[in-house]
Amino acid sequence: MTQTPHTLEFYWDFSSPFAYLGSTQAEALAARTGAKLVHRPMLLGAVFKAIGQVDVPLLQWHQSKQRYFYEDISRWAAYWNVPFKWPSRFPMNSVKALRAYLAIPEERRAPFAHAVFRAYWGEDRDISDEGVLGELLGDDSKEIFAKCATPEIKNALFAATKHAIDNGVFGAPVWVVDGEELFWGQDRIVLVERALTA
Repeated sequence: MTQTPHTLEFYWDFSSPFAYLGSTQAEALAARTGAKLVHRPMLLGAVFKAIGQVDVPLLQWHQSKQRYFYEDISRWAAYWNVPFKWPSRFPMNSVKALRAYLAIPEERRAPFAHAVFRAYWGEDRDISDEGVLGELLGDDSKEIFAKCATPEIKNALFAATKHAIDNGVFGAPVWVVDGEELFWGQDRIVLVERALTA
């Protein structure tokens, strides 16, 4: 009997450093486990607002916890050997980038997402700037930006964010296995993998 592959939903926003780190491992995790990877972009600020969380939680933390946070995220980047540089612009408005992701054909989405994440968290580029996004999109960027301004794409991002909220997402990244088990954080990948191989 052929076993039905697991589904792995990956909720993320370009504005989250932990989502960036998770994004560098998501495809390999799905490949190792045979899971079907489903990307779930969302507007993290809207999720925070819906659950009564401050918009940028880390800015409210005690200085000692902030210092640990910066060290810890650098350790994870080094562990996975991915570029990381704390951006000079933080927090970042990711609305344009998320809409662009939703506006392009599905086969272009994963490479574009990786490029945007790396531009912001690895190269300290302004991903709210259309010039930067246009470079990452390529020759049809003007057409994509025009599509981003349509109600269809605006509503798609709203619906994607509502989907996250309705399914109990409260941060990024969040991994959901088979629509049931929820795991929060890039540091839960080992538990996600166990759930996918059980």
